[in-house]
Amino acid sequence: MFRHKGSFVMFLITALALTGFLMGKDGLMGRVIAGESEHYSKIKTFTETLSVVKQNYVEEVDEKELIHGAIKGMLNQLDPHSSFMPPEAFKEMQIDTKGEFSGLGIQISIKDKMLTVIAPIEDTPAYKAGVKAGDKIIKIDGESTKDITLQDAVTKMRGPRGTPVTITIIREGWEKTQDLSIVRDVIQLKSVKYKVLDDSIGYVKLTQFQQKTNQDLEGALENLKKENISSLILDLRNNPGGLLNGAVEVTSQFLPEGKLVVYIKGRSGEKQEFHTIRTRYVEDPMIVLVNEGSASASEIVAGALQDTNRAVVLGTQTFGKGSVQTVIPMSDGSALRLTTARYYTPKGRSIQTTGITPDIMVKPEINGEVKTHPVIREKDLRQHLKNDVIKEKEPALKDTEEEKQDLEAPETPSELSEKDDVQLQRAVDLLKTWKVFKDLPKAG
Repeated sequence: MFRHKGSFVMFLITALALTGFLMGKDGLMGRVIAGESEHYSKIKTFTETLSVVKQNYVEEVDEKELIHGAIKGMLNQLDPHSSFMPPEAFKEMQIDTKGEFSGLGIQISIKDKMLTVIAPIEDTPAYKAGVKAGDKIIKIDGESTKDITLQDAVTKMRGPRGTPVTITIIREGWEKTQDLSIVRDVIQLKSVKYKVLDDSIGYVKLTQFQQKTNQDLEGALENLKKENISSLILDLRNNPGGLLNGAVEVTSQFLPEGKLVVYIKGRSGEKQEFHTIRTRYVEDPMIVLVNEGSASASEIVAGALQDTNRAVVLGTQTFGKGSVQTVIPMSDGSALRLTTARYYTPKGRSIQTTGITPDIMVKPEINGEVKTHPVIREKDLRQHLKNDVIKEKEPALKDTEEEKQDLEAPETPSELSEKDDVQLQRAVDLLKTWKVFKDLPKAG
C-alpha cells in the first residue's frame, strides 16, 4: 500500500459485497483532488436542497446521514461494484480481509426477509452453543431483527472478546423460540482447507483470498508433500474473490518466478502487469475446480493457470467479474469503492461478463440427477461494465430451452460428501488416469 498526502489508496477486486486489495501506482488521489474547482459550481443545487431539507422537513434530520445518502445515490449511478462505505462498513471490510474478528462465529444472510444462519463456523462460540444452519434469528439482545440489514446485524453481534450477546432463535420443528446467551471470542476465518484423497492426490480448497491465504496455502502444500502426493486438486468453487495480491501469491505457488499472472488497464489505457513472485514452485499435475460462484480473484488464478497450460480447469462457467475497484478513504472515516480498471488474463482475455470456460464441463448431480436453480452472474447485474475484448450480445427474450439455461446453473448443495461430489470425483479419476498413462512403459 502506498501513501499520498496522508491518505491510503487501495485497489480492490471483488464480487459484489466481498472485498480485496491490489497494489497500485501513486497519483490517483492527486487526480481526484486537483483540478476539481470547476465542478464546485455544479453542486449548487445539492447544497440548496440540503439547506431546504434541514430547515423545512417535518422532523429533525441528521445532516451527516443526508450527505452519506446522497453519496450512495451518486455511486449507485455507476456500475454495481462502485459504492459508498460509511465508517462502520469500511471498518468491517478491513476486518474481514484480515480473516480475524471478535464475535460469535455465524455466517448469516437475509432469507425470506428473515435473518438466517447459513452456517456456524466450526469450534466457535455459536457452534458450541448449538446454533444450526437454517436457524432464524428473530432478536439480538432483545431487539427485533425485523427489517434489519446484514451490516447492522453483524455490528450488533460483533464486539469485544469475553462480552455476552443474547440471540433469540426459532428452528424448524420448534413450537417456540429459544434464547441463547453466547460469549464473544476471537474468530479465526480459515480460507484454506486441505486433505489427501485416494492415498496420493492432494486436495486444497480456498474459500476466499485474505491476507494470510498464501501463508496458509504454503503450509498446506508443505504438509501435503510430506504425504507424498503425486498430483493436486485446487478447489475454487464458490470462492467469491478477495485480495488480488493474494491471488497473485497463490498463483505463484504453481508457476515459475516472473510469469505474468494478470494485467490491468484503466481509462487512460495504461497497462500494469503483475507477475509471479519468488516462492516454492509446485510441479505436480493439477486440476482446478470452478463453478458459477467462482469470481474475481479466483477467476484470475484459474485464468492464469489455464492460459499457461499449467492446470486443467474443470466444472462450470464462472461468475465473470473482471473489474478492479479502488478503495479511497475519506476524511470522516468512510470510504469510496470505485471501479477504476479492468483486468485481463495472461493471453489478454477479459473475463468481464463471460467468465472462465472450463476445459472440461462437469455439472454437479444430486442423486444422479442434474438439478438447476436461478443464478445471477456479472452480466445480469444492472449497469455492469461491458466486455471490451468480446462484443457482448444484446439481451434476448429467453424463449428457447438453450436461452433459458443462461438464467440457471446446476444446483450445488452446501454440504456434499466426497463420494457424492461428482465434480471432485471426475477430477480424481482424471488424475488417476494421468498417472496410469505417465507410468506406462514405452513400446519396444
